[in-house]
Amino acid sequence: MPLDLSIMLFWLKKLLAVVLLPPLLPVLPVLLGLLLMRRHPRAGKTLAWTGLGINLLLIMPFSVSWLVHQVEYPTPLDARAARHAQAIVVLGAGRRTHAPEFGGETVNRLALERLRYAAQLARETGLPVLVSGGAPHGETPEALLMQRVLEQDFRIPAPVRWVEAASRDTRENARFSARQLNDAGIERILLVTHAMHMKRALREFEAQGLAVIPAPTAWLGGGDQVLGGLPSQNTAYAAWFALHELLGQLAYRLSR
Repeated sequence: MPLDLSIMLFWLKKLLAVVLLPPLLPVLPVLLGLLLMRRHPRAGKTLAWTGLGINLLLIMPFSVSWLVHQVEYPTPLDARAARHAQAIVVLGAGRRTHAPEFGGETVNRLALERLRYAAQLARETGLPVLVSGGAPHGETPEALLMQRVLEQDFRIPAPVRWVEAASRDTRENARFSARQLNDAGIERILLVTHAMHMKRALREFEAQGLAVIPAPTAWLGGGDQVLGGLPSQNTAYAAWFALHELLGQLAYRLSR
């Protein structure tokens, strides 16, 4: 069987993300420092303390807030601009493979946040909906799971019109969705994704020639629901998400 270069690159990106993101990111210099401690005590101590410092920065609200601010799309949907849209596009965010209460598998909580907002917009605007998300591991395409949630759980006014079920990442979301939208004569869309993900998604969809009206949801910055008070699992998660997006933006710039 011939090797599929695109699949290899996909899994290489996943592997690099594991190394370059928390929780492994701050652990690696600590481990390396401990290994070097006997022969190179100064370098070993420096690396170990560096890892500890990185870990602290990735859980402290003041530093995580700054990091989130660099990535997150700042403003909600402009209602006046939304009147000019022709369709709603909502991007997938992952699945739960073990969901016996739903018959096997369903979308994860991140996807639910996006779908909830997309359903609200569909009811408010009456616009047709496109769902985008493939099956990198060979399971049920995420777009089909998203369609089921929108139609059966959120009961949007009309069935999902387009199901883009081949994409593996944000760039492919944009490329494959644009093909279906272009065939239908759609030029202006409301794009629904997380505020943290919007800048990268916006850039990719605009690169496909679409006029994009951002419809972000689920902010992690602003207010104190996530980044106020003491370090917590919420601040650690916000830091992970922000770093994930920064790495994604960098990877896409380098691969243009």
